[in-house]
Amino acid sequence: MNKKILTTAILASIAGVAHAQSSVTLYGVIDAGVNYISNVKNSNGTNGSSHQFSYGDGVAQGSRWGLRGTEDLGGGLKAIFVLENGFNSGNGTAGQGGAMFGRQAFVGLTQSNIGSLTFGRQYSLNTDILGSQYSTGGNTVSGNWAYHFNDIDQLTSSRINNAVKFQSVNFSGFTFGALYGFSNSTSFAGAPATGPAASPIAGSSRAYSFGANYGYGPFSIGAAYFNQTYPGQTTPSTTTTIANVAQGTLRDTRSFGVGGRYIVGPATLWALWTNTLLSPIAGSSTLYNAYEAGGKYAFTPALAAALGYTYSRTSGSQTAHWNQVNASLDYALSKRTDVYGLVSYQDASGTLANGQKVQAQIGDSGSNIFQPSGPGSQDQVAVRVGIRHKF
Repeated sequence: MNKKILTTAILASIAGVAHAQSSVTLYGVIDAGVNYISNVKNSNGTNGSSHQFSYGDGVAQGSRWGLRGTEDLGGGLKAIFVLENGFNSGNGTAGQGGAMFGRQAFVGLTQSNIGSLTFGRQYSLNTDILGSQYSTGGNTVSGNWAYHFNDIDQLTSSRINNAVKFQSVNFSGFTFGALYGFSNSTSFAGAPATGPAASPIAGSSRAYSFGANYGYGPFSIGAAYFNQTYPGQTTPSTTTTIANVAQGTLRDTRSFGVGGRYIVGPATLWALWTNTLLSPIAGSSTLYNAYEAGGKYAFTPALAAALGYTYSRTSGSQTAHWNQVNASLDYALSKRTDVYGLVSYQDASGTLANGQKVQAQIGDSGSNIFQPSGPGSQDQVAVRVGIRHKF
């Protein structure tokens, strides 16, 4: 009887230890507010004199909920997973084309002195390094309004399907990573099998990305590269257009960039340059450059203000220029809840190949993008008051 009691106690103890070495966490963000946009194109597209008041979801951060888990396997080795769903708080619909876990879905292993190897739908290194650390969108509540047109340089929504990804641990301030996304496809009716527009596997939407980052004290610098063939064939589809600049079906998109950040007391300063080439199956390629700088200042632990500026231009068959200023004020009611105000202004210039004036368009892809300013205007002002809760 005593042996049975002792055995039961030991088994219960072991089970308790095993349970303590594993964890699953539910987390999420809900971001909602009211927007005003000037000079938005009318539904009939005749002019840009209209303005719009609207409910807006996911500007400071995309609304989401997710599960993340770890299991300690011993010797510094852990199994990890993340399942993350994006949604619209205004109507309850799923984001990312309706995918259940369209933001992230991966599983893998991590070793404490080496890094992690993960498999699934994951962010490219452009997002991990450039977007999250060196952009106005990543450093402030201007968020998705401050990222570049339709996120063509992959700073915020570069989620790659069927991806294998390695990310190193921190080696004296230096980190690096690489990703490869399999196409899992062998054909695409719109792509030629031979000739200058052909790909190794016609129509395959394979992708790869790599990058590195170095931080020393208050200073950090990072660089990343991204390439994807037939990005429009991904599910959900990858955004591949610049506002007002026609591309046709893209054969290839590649983007690289370099960014830096410096933190001094309550102030943070950053700068970023990205270079993106969009190559269609037929026609001329378009080169897009974005130059960005900004800063934020924490007046108190709860109150912070920020200002960012981006100059963007295209070159190739169609040349266009955009200047955008983003200003924000953020007040934390608690560690999980904050309220904020945003103002973004964009001015466009240039003429397209068809003679039409280039239009302004604030915002990245998805529910946060506004209609262009319309043929009658080349500027936009966007204003927002929002609330964000993290759990």
